[in-house]
Amino acid sequence: MEEGARTTTRTALLSESSSTTTLNLVLSTLVATCGSYTFGNAVGYSSPAESGIEDDLGLNTAEYSIFGSILTIGAMLGAVFSGKIADFIGRRGYCFEKQAMGVSEIICILGWLAILFSKDAWWLDIGRFLVGCGIGVLSYVVPVYIAEITPKNVRGTFTSFSQLMIGFGQALTFLTGSLVNWRTLALIGIIPCLVHLLGLFLVPESPRWLAKCGRIKEFEAVLQFLRGENADISQEAADIIEYTENIQWISEDGILYLFQRKYAYSILVGVGLMVFQQLGGLNGFTFYTSVIFESAGKLRDYSNYSCLIERIISIIIEKGRHNSCCMTGFSSKLGTIAAAVVQILMTVLGVLFIDKCGRRPLLLISVAGTCLGCFLTGLSFFLQDLQSGKELIPILVLIGVLVFLGSFQLGLAGIPWIIMSEIFPINIMVSAGSLVTFVSWVGAWIIAVTFNFSFGWSTAGTFFIFAGICGVGILFIAKLVPETKGRALEEIQISITHSLQ
Repeated sequence: MEEGARTTTRTALLSESSSTTTLNLVLSTLVATCGSYTFGNAVGYSSPAESGIEDDLGLNTAEYSIFGSILTIGAMLGAVFSGKIADFIGRRGYCFEKQAMGVSEIICILGWLAILFSKDAWWLDIGRFLVGCGIGVLSYVVPVYIAEITPKNVRGTFTSFSQLMIGFGQALTFLTGSLVNWRTLALIGIIPCLVHLLGLFLVPESPRWLAKCGRIKEFEAVLQFLRGENADISQEAADIIEYTENIQWISEDGILYLFQRKYAYSILVGVGLMVFQQLGGLNGFTFYTSVIFESAGKLRDYSNYSCLIERIISIIIEKGRHNSCCMTGFSSKLGTIAAAVVQILMTVLGVLFIDKCGRRPLLLISVAGTCLGCFLTGLSFFLQDLQSGKELIPILVLIGVLVFLGSFQLGLAGIPWIIMSEIFPINIMVSAGSLVTFVSWVGAWIIAVTFNFSFGWSTAGTFFIFAGICGVGILFIAKLVPETKGRALEEIQISITHSLQ
């Protein structure tokens, strides 16, 4: 059996090693990652919109915590029902990924419209919930679609590009939110949804989904379209059809099929990575950035990024205090630009180095960086409680936040999703993917709904707890997460499933 698996591995590698990156493949991936941009845009909305919403609609801390966290509740439902959506659409012969992306974007548009025209907290929460339902499905569907249309030799890089677009969406929302009010920001959120909807008319259906539905002629035509007119797809097409036929009967076993000894290691790694990705404080930093900075300064001067940057400049050049916030039009945007640039640059570095350095080294560096960022942020608030180092506190908070966000984008943001696509056998991919996505959104919800309350309990303690979780994450990755760089999917999956047998 193992010899047969090795033969299959060599055949699959041979059939896809000659595949080239075509314009059609790139354009299809770009259209799909518009959904990732929608994801990032939704996650990044609540931080720049917080003060405006609270002032205009009179929301208190508890009400805004509900608004921030209800996104993740909707996303949890989207993740849970993504498998049901796949079954519903698939039984009618349609491509699940394309149809699901379209439906998700329509739901997101309805959600943004509800936020845009809301007059009270009720409509705000409905809109945020709908946006959450949409991105919950997108978070699962987009990487699956990209994985199914790309050849193995570029799959890692193309899947990482999805995370890059999430980073772009999040960073540009931070930036745009400093320039416009919260209603205009909600209106802008509709734009990527419309672009994605229109783009879906231009991209093909997933070839592997077509093969699974038995639409062989369409499958071969789409595969040829993606690989190029002159590409020889005969071997790759034969491998996909054979593999799809062999696992058809297994794929119906559902979620209960995951709880077998041979899958315990892969489930532990996939779920564990998502737990540390979310419980390390991500949504606390992204949803409530302005709260963190305001609490750090306790002064109007430090209520946004720009004033912290001004303070750094004033200390470095030693030209006295700059007590007026936002000296010039340029300086008023420096802080937001700094956060956006750091996130984008670190995401780009992660995409460039993932196939050179490997998954584990980037993950270890990333988690160590988030641990340091949480520790520095907690230390700044600890000094504030001691009423010590008042001049350094805002600077230390800024450094801590930027270190956390930059380190997170380097690896922890996207690599867990890549590893998930590599360690789960195809026969449990849908069920395992739904489970892992659900766990990810549960973790996000826990942090989003508890952050404001824990922040009020102890600002320093909150970030020290996050730092401790990240520290445990370092040990988890070092001891349990396998290196998947340069290994065929079949080789990875066989080694993991056989490790407990």
